[in-house]
Amino acid sequence: MQTVDFEVIAHDPSSGARRGRFVTSHSTVETPVFMPVGTQATVKSLSPDELKDLGARIILGNTYHLYLRPGSERVSRLGGLHSFMGWDGSILTDSGGFQVFSLARINKIEEDGVVFQSHIDGSRHMIRPETSMEIQMHLGSDIAMCFDECTTYPVAYEYARESMERTVRWARRCKDAHTREDQALFGIVQGSVFMDLREACLEKLVEIGFDGYALGSLSVGESKEQMLEVLETMAPRLPASHPRYLMGVGTPEDLVEGVRLGVDMFDCVMPTRNARNGMLFTSWGSIQIKNSGYAEDRNPIEPGCTCYTCRHFSRAYLRHLFMARELLAYRLNTIHNLHYYLNLMAGMRKAIEQGRFEEWRKEFYAVRSGDY
Repeated sequence: MQTVDFEVIAHDPSSGARRGRFVTSHSTVETPVFMPVGTQATVKSLSPDELKDLGARIILGNTYHLYLRPGSERVSRLGGLHSFMGWDGSILTDSGGFQVFSLARINKIEEDGVVFQSHIDGSRHMIRPETSMEIQMHLGSDIAMCFDECTTYPVAYEYARESMERTVRWARRCKDAHTREDQALFGIVQGSVFMDLREACLEKLVEIGFDGYALGSLSVGESKEQMLEVLETMAPRLPASHPRYLMGVGTPEDLVEGVRLGVDMFDCVMPTRNARNGMLFTSWGSIQIKNSGYAEDRNPIEPGCTCYTCRHFSRAYLRHLFMARELLAYRLNTIHNLHYYLNLMAGMRKAIEQGRFEEWRKEFYAVRSGDY
């Protein structure tokens, strides 16, 4: 049973870009879509109502973090993740694989799963594919991800092959263990920068059969050229009848290139994390609000921007808040950055509908280069 009802509404005639829509039990999601990251059952500094006002209809939650704190069974007893965090839109939960390998103090990969020590208190745990499924079913997200091994870069070919094959075996176990009928399950294509491994992984995942397919282990240290090569090869090969998801990527340029190649779903901590560090996105690039040149600047972050922050506050005020470490700085900066990202996706959706995505893309780069 496919629990994400996905349809492609329009194709761009000059690229692989496509305009789609999928429906979960909680919301209708227009694609291509950017999913704000709500790691610990919250998009840092924002309320659910603010997210909805920004146009978000799907957000991401994190299996690893919610398993360690407050515990997935506790979330289940409290009504599930939607009720727990007061969010009535859709939620995608990642498998926990990336965090196990990037955050755990010690981890040991075994065929059965991964043994690791919590980054919070050093306690020892083991996550198996079946454990990841149990956690995500307790959380009650609309879309769950298969437990996979996220390889870093660089990685030897032989290890990448072993890791990919283990990820496929884990994916099969996830499919067997996943029994929640109101929750979709996506497979994750691994294989680092080795195209033959990526292709073999995809072929095996399609044989197993999932509700959607994702590209994992990108933006983990490889060059932009290498990442784009993987995208150009693999994105068009993901099943056209299912949602295509590029995990953990990235910059505005990454989103534009991903959409050009037919990707439907994106997530990244960049707009929210950068907001807390004072980096704000604009059509022509980014600005660091702490710079002294903004101390008496009465302009908004971006003239013409319609977000709450730009409609009410100056760069001078935002710089003051940031330098004073006032909590409002993080909230206002996050509102602007997420508005920028979500508005960027809305612009691409409209351009695809109009059959002018490549023209829109050229305009996007012209503004960023100052050639306009």
